[in-house]
Amino acid sequence: MNFVPSYIALHRSGELARRAEALHAMLSACALCPLLCGNDRHKDERARCYTGALPVVSSYTPHFGEEPGLVGTGGVGNIFFGNCNLRCVYCQNFQISQNHRAERVHEVSIERLAEIMVEMQDRGCHSVGFVSPTHVVPQIVRALLLAVENGLHIPLIYNTNAYDSVEVLRLLEGIIDIYLPDLKYAEAEFGYAYSKVEDYPRWSRAAVQEMHRQVGPSLQTDAQGVVQRGLIIRHLVLPNEIAGSRETLRWIATTLGPHVTVSVMAQYYPAHKAASTPLLDRSLRESEYFRVLEVLEDLGMDHGWVQEFESAGCYRPEFARREAPFNHEEIGVRKEA
Repeated sequence: MNFVPSYIALHRSGELARRAEALHAMLSACALCPLLCGNDRHKDERARCYTGALPVVSSYTPHFGEEPGLVGTGGVGNIFFGNCNLRCVYCQNFQISQNHRAERVHEVSIERLAEIMVEMQDRGCHSVGFVSPTHVVPQIVRALLLAVENGLHIPLIYNTNAYDSVEVLRLLEGIIDIYLPDLKYAEAEFGYAYSKVEDYPRWSRAAVQEMHRQVGPSLQTDAQGVVQRGLIIRHLVLPNEIAGSRETLRWIATTLGPHVTVSVMAQYYPAHKAASTPLLDRSLRESEYFRVLEVLEDLGMDHGWVQEFESAGCYRPEFARREAPFNHEEIGVRKEA
């Protein structure tokens, strides 16, 4: 039986339109994330994320570098939104996340965003992936209304840094099929030092718990093994134990259960400002990474994927190539956890 995303039923009942209006109203004194900037984005006032009334779409493309359970044969139709509510000094997408003056020319209308969603489906992608969506959730849902009317029927992925508002996530229940959060830090001081946000562990963990409540602990897949619904928690291992990997994995295992799907990543390299940032100015050591994999084993966390250590040489996007920022021939390998 084919998977039918819940957002289609929400659209038929009028609930999707109601959610779109509720989210749109939040832009008048922006409260889309824990920063609570309070700027009126209806009037195009800009604050921390440098995004006003319209979303910035920096790139959109079928992507084959996500987890194998998402990629299948057709890839994920990733829509890379420009700008961000974090300021990660090592951001691998810094060309679009922290370059707001240049990215402003890539603002698109709600109608165009809807067309892009359908285009990703028409190009054979298994799902539409919203990359860095936190600051443009109202625009995404308004566009979804139009996309459904034009035949969109594949799963939606919310690919986030996890610095999300639980209130906003609750309005996404039944709209998002697959949550793909990245738990970055276990200690608040590192969240502020390297991403310039307060209380990252508290907010991100609350967000992930809400995602888990909505979609549960198990992945739902189709006959080809492609994920249709569920939660995949990503964790990027950082040098010098800055990410607090042991504590983060222990929190996942004890709070959500050891069989939640995780994706542990070795792809760190000193991108953006990291080359001049103490403790982050070098690549990950093999011993650091394998200690984290030992923690996975000790906790009995055997659902998901881990990257090969050599992945640090892969996943280096070049957004000067807007239509193809990733060289898929160089994408690293993920193996079962």
